Amino acid sequence: MDKKVITSDKAPKAIGPYSVAIRTGNLVFSSGQLGLDPATGNLVLGGIEAETRQAITNLRHVLSDAGSGLEGVIKTTVFLKDMAEFVNMNAVYAEFFTENPPARSTVQAAALPKGGAVEIEAIAILK
Repeated sequence: MDKKVITSDKAPKAIGPYSVAIRTGNLVFSSGQLGLDPATGNLVLGGIEAETRQAITNLRHVLSDAGSGLEGVIKTTVFLKDMAEFVNMNAVYAEFFTENPPARSTVQAAALPKGGAVEIEAIAILK
């Protein structure tokens, strides 16, 4: 089996017994990224917009270190603490996925790690 564990010095470390991403064949499967500042491990300030921006930035770094990028994302799953924040999350999300956006599911979760407002995971193809 072709399975490579991906890490990134530019994104937060895993906060549990899991890999930040796994690359197999021409696919990359990322774990959910929160709006964590990689330097401090704390959530960024500024609400859902800031957390969404940081989560996608973290995702970008993980995918880059795996040999892909946001342009290679074919599917995301967005977990929201409060579905009432959907419009605000979606506005920031649209800044990153401007052309041919990936398929996406968005669900509300009762709670997210570290009290986060949003968590985003992705499946991407290699460049």
